[in-house]
Amino acid sequence: MGWFSSTPTNQASDGGRIAPDRTSRQKCWEGRDRFFKCLDDHEIVDSVNPKGDKEARRNCGKELVEFESACQTAWVKYFKEKRVMEYNRDKTIERIKKEDAATLKDLKSQGWTANK
Repeated sequence: MGWFSSTPTNQASDGGRIAPDRTSRQKCWEGRDRFFKCLDDHEIVDSVNPKGDKEARRNCGKELVEFESACQTAWVKYFKEKRVMEYNRDKTIERIKKEDAATLKDLKSQGWTANK
């Protein structure tokens, strides 16, 4: 390896990738949190699909650039997809709880009691 190495800072001299250190991860998470707060403020859930991405870039462009520059591309994609998955999961749980409450109310109106 010479004085003027062309090896990027995130690659080892053997060509492998260097894992982000604690400081890099923290910066990534902070960028993600600011971006997601902006999405929440503008009621944007899915910044992965083209329509949501366009809205996110229009309303949260500065935060998105910061997020993308602080995190590896794979992490950005992962966090965006995880956000959508968690939103859908929470909505499904909420719907199931409402359905269960309605079913329980219906059963109680028919005289059903739970034995303890």
